Amino acid sequence: MENILEKVENYWDKRSEGYSEVNVAELNSYKMDVWKELINRYKPAVIGRKLKVLDIGTGPGFFAITMASCGYDVTAVDYTDAMLHKAKQNAGYYRNQINFMQMDAHHLSFADNSFDLIVTRNLTWNLERPDEAYKEWHRVLAPGGRILNFDANWYLHLYDKEKREEYFNDRIKSEEAGVNDHYIKTDTKAMEEIAMNLPLSRTMRPQWDAAILINTGFNKVMVEQGIGAVVWDQEEQINYASTPMFMIFAEK
Repeated sequence: MENILEKVENYWDKRSEGYSEVNVAELNSYKMDVWKELINRYKPAVIGRKLKVLDIGTGPGFFAITMASCGYDVTAVDYTDAMLHKAKQNAGYYRNQINFMQMDAHHLSFADNSFDLIVTRNLTWNLERPDEAYKEWHRVLAPGGRILNFDANWYLHLYDKEKREEYFNDRIKSEEAGVNDHYIKTDTKAMEEIAMNLPLSRTMRPQWDAAILINTGFNKVMVEQGIGAVVWDQEEQINYASTPMFMIFAEK
């Protein structure tokens, strides 16, 4: 019988093609510059060398490629082989400037204090043991290193009545606005079955994350709500109105 990690891997393996298309569209739009400006605003300063960046859950490589385009020393990890294959294809000119590795976000095979910056997007809600993952990320960050985690309360509507009403209202608003409904285009049933067994699907975030990061030993933790208004286009903002993206900043 498949464990949760295997189910998540198989799900994203099947979605790698479509998800890659979304990432490629972002790389060829204004969004790459928007994300670059946002991340660079919060990155730590280093002197006399390249910033060492770890992209955890790189998927089709959007963050890794964006960071490589800044001239940083980039390592990108993902548990799904199909996603890494897409990421290498999408990297193009930057392929040889990014160290792509297959790895579990809970168990990173890097030495302590290896990276200045960890970036991740829409990953932590997928994790079976997110508290353990945060401890591992703390371990591989150098003193003064930072995490920038972009995520949302994905699938909280499975447990929260008010959120479920808001979720269905998003479906109505998407149809009324004449935009593509992103949930109709995905295997929602399969993802909901997985999400039901993931701890963060039933947890109000980012409050949970902030508390865990402080307990993990980070010296500074900050949350910025409403990041979706900055990085999402109008179609995404309509689709995900009930699940606004947040940014979690943590400094070791």
